[in-house]
Amino acid sequence: MARQQTPATDFGAKPHDFALKGVDGKTWTLKDVQTPRGFVVMFICNHCPFVKAIATRLAVDGKALQDAGIGVIAIMPNDTVSHPSDSFENMQKFSAEHGFTFPYVIDETQATARVYGAVCTPDFFGYNGHNDLQYRGRLDAVSPSHPADDATARELLDAMLEIAETGRGPEKQISSIGCGIKWKSA
Repeated sequence: MARQQTPATDFGAKPHDFALKGVDGKTWTLKDVQTPRGFVVMFICNHCPFVKAIATRLAVDGKALQDAGIGVIAIMPNDTVSHPSDSFENMQKFSAEHGFTFPYVIDETQATARVYGAVCTPDFFGYNGHNDLQYRGRLDAVSPSHPADDATARELLDAMLEIAETGRGPEKQISSIGCGIKWKSA
């Protein structure tokens, strides 16, 4: 596993449109998840130990964001030939197993991951209602070697609720760490 860390937030950067097939069979676009209170575009996969460590909490916090009127979408960017555990069929199983209420879509060409500048799974991009990037941190402090406990702060959830209310993300953000995206060979 090639461990990567996301760069600092580029406050104000704009999102990029996409049209990607979801595990529900629907084609999802950016417009489908944009809301006046903001939205999160995240890059995750099925096999990464960092994603597996947060998957249950991700489902809970994703639902809480949706309940707060904040859009959520998860994009799987990895090469499924070199990593068949990230196949579309396995995405469907992973989504169902963890109870995702948000769309989980596949970026077969990897163009969406590239245009966003995604570097790892998980990688979170939190936008305000004006489509300005305000969050590029982590879900929380949980990792494969550090399980959640009662004191684990819900960093993404808290940041996005703040963004929904104020339009601005927290100045201090801790970068997400995860497995490098599995890019297709040239």
